[in-house]
Amino acid sequence: QVTLVESGGGLVQAGGSLRLSCAASGRSFSMYDMGWFRQTPGKEREFVTSITRTGGSTAYAHSVKGRFTMSRDNAKNTVYLQMNTLTPEDTAIYYCAATSVYHSTDRSDYAYWGQGTQVTVSS
Repeated sequence: QVTLVESGGGLVQAGGSLRLSCAASGRSFSMYDMGWFRQTPGKEREFVTSITRTGGSTAYAHSVKGRFTMSRDNAKNTVYLQMNTLTPEDTAIYYCAATSVYHSTDRSDYAYWGQGTQVTVSS
């Protein structure tokens, strides 16, 4: 069992930056790949980025590649999402998730989810 709590969301102007954090509690955090997903009203939750359990490999959605960076600190049981050059299209609720499936971008593979944190980018 893994409990995830996101933080760091807020309101930012276009072109600005935010850093999201996701703190995990429970055993064996380092045994899980982690991901960030986002959702806007009326749309499906979409993949943003993921990182393997050792932090050795990451994957990004095309829409965020080059602007977002995911990292993890297994000693702190925490993953991070650094978001730069934000645009209004990045406005969404951002969810942290954990999976035992290696290198998955499919939300159905993620068994554990946080409650989400709102990111709003104003134009």
